[in-house]
Amino acid sequence: MDALLAVAQAATLVLVLALVYRPLGDYVAHVYTSERDWRVERVLYRLVGVDPRSEQSWTAYVRGVLAFSVVGVVFVYVLQRAQAVLPFSLGFPAVPEALSFNTAASFVTNTNWQSYSPDVTMGYTVQLAGLAVQNFVSSAVGIAVAIALVRGLARRGSGTIGNFWVDLFRGSFRVLLPLALVVAVVLIAGGVVQNFTGFTDVTTLAGNSQALPGGPVASQEAIKELGTNGGGFFNANSSHPFENPSGWTNLLEIALLLAIPLSLPRTFGRMVGNPRQGAAILGVMIVIAVGSLAALSALEAAGAGTAPQLAGGAMEGKEQRYGVLSSALFATATTLTSTGAVNSMHDSYTALGGMMPMLNMMFGEVAPGGVGSGLYGMLVLAIIAVFVAGLLVGRTPEYLGKKIGPREIKLASLYILVTPTLVLAGTALSFAIPGVREDVESTSIWNPGVHGLSEVVYAFTSASNNNGSAFAGLTANTPWLNWALGAAMLLGRFVPIVLVLALAGGLAAQQKVPETAGTLPTTKPQFVGLLLGVTVIVTALTYFPVLTLGPLAEGLS
Repeated sequence: MDALLAVAQAATLVLVLALVYRPLGDYVAHVYTSERDWRVERVLYRLVGVDPRSEQSWTAYVRGVLAFSVVGVVFVYVLQRAQAVLPFSLGFPAVPEALSFNTAASFVTNTNWQSYSPDVTMGYTVQLAGLAVQNFVSSAVGIAVAIALVRGLARRGSGTIGNFWVDLFRGSFRVLLPLALVVAVVLIAGGVVQNFTGFTDVTTLAGNSQALPGGPVASQEAIKELGTNGGGFFNANSSHPFENPSGWTNLLEIALLLAIPLSLPRTFGRMVGNPRQGAAILGVMIVIAVGSLAALSALEAAGAGTAPQLAGGAMEGKEQRYGVLSSALFATATTLTSTGAVNSMHDSYTALGGMMPMLNMMFGEVAPGGVGSGLYGMLVLAIIAVFVAGLLVGRTPEYLGKKIGPREIKLASLYILVTPTLVLAGTALSFAIPGVREDVESTSIWNPGVHGLSEVVYAFTSASNNNGSAFAGLTANTPWLNWALGAAMLLGRFVPIVLVLALAGGLAAQQKVPETAGTLPTTKPQFVGLLLGVTVIVTALTYFPVLTLGPLAEGLS
């Protein structure tokens, strides 16, 4: 019965995503190519002092992204530190310094890692004015950077790649906000909580007293999934009945976090004048996603590993309402999209099953990845793929009529090295520094041995790839992990963005190279296969040594 339900859910999900792929992708392309500004946008342009008709070089675009993000980090940090004097604080004190930094870095970088229990730490003002706002604008930043790279590939002999402020406001007001409003209403109709009642004392059937939390949940849940932000209003995240009340809301939330990332390849195809280019990128994303889902479902259904043996079944850590296969579907979608929302606890998955969400993030979350970040990550891998193909046939590689020379391949290479460096260095330092190691082993790790190593690797993988999900067996609210993971989030977000925008600027300045008989066709199945191979070999296999020390060692023992 569980298998039939899972097949029905997957089929429904595929149908919904297929229906939205073309119209949503075309709409996003229209948003970023339209010459018309909305009235609210013109007001904001005047306030910021921006001429919407003036475009920026890649260096100016980078300055805009970084300046806006720095202001965001400072604002969210100050808001948390001042929480005790803010309205709707629910009586909560100011958030400690290290945790405030970690949370500010988390939400500004679209990571939404939470080292705290949200419903007993953050008041409504911080949740709405700080965290929910960043859910919108951090997603809009990701889309803007992806669009800038697409412009770099589409333009010829141009010194500009667009205007960051125009792209930011259009993504926020024309794409994310309208969709989030509609989705929030649907979620409220489905039973998701939306109020300002604080805590309500009730008497349970057993006669005990319990305080039930409320809050503006549906409005935050909508953009949390649409913007591939992740996190949760409640500590139990999307397994909490106030966030995810039923089977159909569970399926809706999965569809929401996949909708925009899967539609952006269509946007890419439209903007470069060849929808088949977008279809090729989408094909690679789908193959990786289907393979990952099949592997995780099989491993969890088999129920082998330490956790199920101790618990007596593979349902440990999974919400009874959804079961094994539906939990596997949510886990696959959320770790392939840099969302970080969970409806089950990955820490209690089977040893090899728990490796799959970790591996999904190690792919760089490009299948389909986060809003914007998945597309630009896959385009960087496509550039590496055509470079490899050029080496094999002995000619200068080209992609969409642009030569891939030393500058482009250096930037692409640095891009794919950033997150592995952060993950492996962060994990190594956690065990190499004597004082830090003692704190991590005695305070943070609840499951010693190789599983404890997996928990730390998962944490740095999630932070560095801006995912935000957690193994849930690691106490991360410590000075070391708050500061280290916060730094990993910032570097894992903005160093790749700088490299992508530098790549966009160089490509935009090039003239188109005429196609010849030796030009690699990038819309054919052979290119899809090549790009798939590059994605697996160049990204995931980088982590193979550390996987052998953690989940592989546990699963094969």
